[in-house]
Amino acid sequence: MSADLIRIVSRDSPMALAQVERVRAELAALHPDTRTEVVPVRTTGDKWMGDLSAVEGKGAFTKEVDAALLAGEADLAVHCVKDIPADRPLPAGTAFAAFLRRDDIRDALIHPGGLCLDELPAGTRIGTSSVRRAAQLAASHPHLLCVPMRGNANRRLEKLAAGEADALLLAASGLERIGRPDVITEILSPEVMCPPIGAGVLALQCREGDTGLIDAVSGLGDPAAHRETTAERMFLHVLQGHCNSPIAGYAQVERNGDLSLRAKVFTPDGKTVLNAHEWAGALDPATLGTSVAVSLLRQGARELIDGIAH
Repeated sequence: MSADLIRIVSRDSPMALAQVERVRAELAALHPDTRTEVVPVRTTGDKWMGDLSAVEGKGAFTKEVDAALLAGEADLAVHCVKDIPADRPLPAGTAFAAFLRRDDIRDALIHPGGLCLDELPAGTRIGTSSVRRAAQLAASHPHLLCVPMRGNANRRLEKLAAGEADALLLAASGLERIGRPDVITEILSPEVMCPPIGAGVLALQCREGDTGLIDAVSGLGDPAAHRETTAERMFLHVLQGHCNSPIAGYAQVERNGDLSLRAKVFTPDGKTVLNAHEWAGALDPATLGTSVAVSLLRQGARELIDGIAH
């Protein structure tokens, strides 16, 4: 990397490119003399419209981006933390350089008729391929029907308009990023729909040896997002959750600096829900993540996760 040019690699979806623009804008504000250029790549997860577990699960969205970084075709990768597998380490030779200030972690309901979740009639078809969302809906709203739906947010909105579902659940932050908050009918609280691990956080990843670049972009990092993400990813790592595991949870730094982590593991049918919620006290974030994972393992989370095909 030359000091005056940073090549940023990203998925080529509209949302991914919008995320890159946020990073470019923040970098320009921090280092006005540094130029950035975008290296878009098409990932397996974007090309494959079937079940993600058939193409290595979550790594489907990061593999090609990691390869461009390691091959020296780009200097910096922008990822949604929720798409980065936590059951295995980052690719050798790469490291996180920063976690950006966290966006909204909540899910949003989109219903063309303007109904809220609790008002939807029995048999309403909800478009989602998220096992996390499906399990929670099965537990809280068993009269609703989940229909598998993949593709980026724009594509799913098209499928909804075409009648392939009656309503959608999408990440509020994602709709915000692509400039479509207008379609949101209701934003669901984390109590109603617990978010995925890493929700709303963008991670900057680079090669380990690029100390100049790490110094240059570390100023974009947000300390609260760093603590929350560290706790959440360690939690997922200890649980060894895979992309078919209905696992949800979020850490939160309070105004006084206290850190807590709330997490849940479900059976896909929503009939079993394991819960844990702990405060860090003097513990570091990674220890908090480990502690919450152990609490769920004590309740039988291992058997529950291992019992799900992946």
